[in-house]
Amino acid sequence: MNPLESPSGGGGFTDLFIRRPVLAVVVGLLILVAGIQAVFTLTVRQYPRSDNASVKITTVYVGANADLVRGFITTPIERAIAAADGIDYVQSESKQGLSMITARLKLNYDPTKALSEISAKVDQVRGDLPPEAEVPVIDIESADSQRAAAYLRFVSTILKPNEITDYLTRVVQPRLTAVPGVQRAEILGGRTFAMRIWLKPDRMAALNISPAQVRRALAGNNYLSAVGQTKGSLVTVNLTANTDLGSVEEFEQLVLRESGGAVVRLKDIADVELGAENYDSAVRFSGEQAVFMGVWVLPNANTLDVIHGVREELEKIKAELPRASRRGLATIRRFISPTQSTRC
Repeated sequence: MNPLESPSGGGGFTDLFIRRPVLAVVVGLLILVAGIQAVFTLTVRQYPRSDNASVKITTVYVGANADLVRGFITTPIERAIAAADGIDYVQSESKQGLSMITARLKLNYDPTKALSEISAKVDQVRGDLPPEAEVPVIDIESADSQRAAAYLRFVSTILKPNEITDYLTRVVQPRLTAVPGVQRAEILGGRTFAMRIWLKPDRMAALNISPAQVRRALAGNNYLSAVGQTKGSLVTVNLTANTDLGSVEEFEQLVLRESGGAVVRLKDIADVELGAENYDSAVRFSGEQAVFMGVWVLPNANTLDVIHGVREELEKIKAELPRASRRGLATIRRFISPTQSTRC
């Protein structure tokens, strides 16, 4: 009996590869190549792919209490966006000086389409909001991830936190935001430069100066005005009325009131210093004060690929640090902890 034939006398499918070893080798190589390609391209997820996103609307109303924020900002915006398509439910939070509204989208609804519709609805009620309120900020994020995909820590032995924040805002943040798949790079615990004016109530009472007078003096003597240009027969000159103040000394010499030859300046009723916008929060890692940056990825982006791109961009940034701060910022310490460990 032929050893290549089955005992029953009929040829099986596998007998073809025994009679044709070259074909068997070719098929085996094809399976090997397909497997190698699948390792790098095949989607590996714990659960099936789904678009589950939410749109967050944040509005700042400085000085207003929670009830005022709810009545004049949160409620009008909620009513407006409720008519948008694709919204499953709306969740809101109103607190001192801040309104946060989260619109959870229906499963697998196009987040880009929902974002455009919600933005249009918010623009319709923008004129009804208080003029003191800031423009609402609209962001879209994955509803499954309430935290950033990665957190970066920046420390320096030379620069102060507000100087690090200034460098991150000007250089690092725009470059990380441009990485493919990054939705936003948000600075956490930063100290933005600001001129701090600490009023002295006792001195103000003695000199009969009110906070409203200080505010009017600052608004009336610290601005840039576009006055246009003047033209001659052969020359054109652009005109600028530059009355802004830039240093602590200039702010201290600001005149608040002049009466009978007596001049009251800002330094007489307040302490002026170049500090930060707020001191409400501080970020520490292992007991060391630092400035963090959270990196959020797009809902349909691959988290691991995005973090890989962020790491590469950070290496380029480290190589381009200025010499004056190279000693401190060249040792940028990164604390990257992706919230997902699967390819998506």
